[in-house]
Amino acid sequence: MERTFHLLVVDDDREIRDLLSRFLKNHGYRVDTAADGRRMFELLADGRYDLVVLDLMLPGEDGLSLCRRLRAQKISLPVVMLTALGEETDRIVGLEVGADDYIAKPFNPRELLARIRAVLRRAGTGAGTGAGTNAGEPQATAAGNSRGNTLGFSGWRLDLLRRELRSPDGLLVTLTSGEFDLLVALAERAGRVLSRDQLLDLTRGREALPCDRSIDVLLSRLRRKIETDPKQPGFIKTVRGGGYLFAAPVERL
Repeated sequence: MERTFHLLVVDDDREIRDLLSRFLKNHGYRVDTAADGRRMFELLADGRYDLVVLDLMLPGEDGLSLCRRLRAQKISLPVVMLTALGEETDRIVGLEVGADDYIAKPFNPRELLARIRAVLRRAGTGAGTGAGTNAGEPQATAAGNSRGNTLGFSGWRLDLLRRELRSPDGLLVTLTSGEFDLLVALAERAGRVLSRDQLLDLTRGREALPCDRSIDVLLSRLRRKIETDPKQPGFIKTVRGGGYLFAAPVERL
């Protein structure tokens, strides 16, 4: 059953909130707004959202801290961070604390719309054009089951339909959409060296920018979640001068 994607815009500038709300509603989205983190968490507690547009510079608790809190609470809701002046440090730190993408102010609303659509696609919520299937619901295969749509490695299970990762103990490991797509790209090509550019193309396609360091940030986050010792990884290995290699044998389940 189709429904309209529900977005939450968090920015302390009323003009920006009103502008983005009108613009995104005109493109088929449901939109709520919040001026600060307190109101953001109130709305998240009361409603179901598909994505948060989160300003970095907020009064009180800033966007980085709010994003970090979301991830600490195991909330995998996609986040697009609004950063000031395009500072690279802000962008990298935003990705490190769990944001899925970022856009620098001032920005064209159409560019933000494109980023939102791309993140929704990567999160598996559909085409990201305003209406689609329920967020997070797996799509049925023609055969009516998910056989062959789970990747297994060293006891870990990566469900491609539900977009879930479970540890050997059966625990659900929270991944952002970017982390999930990167792990899939590596695991599906286990034993093959992939360059940073190849990984960017596989996970972000034409949305990748020159000198984009998001792959390095995502790899670091993935290692902290799946490696016994992230400093001496057993799964995602760095190949000097070549790129990255998924070292564990992978099978389709």
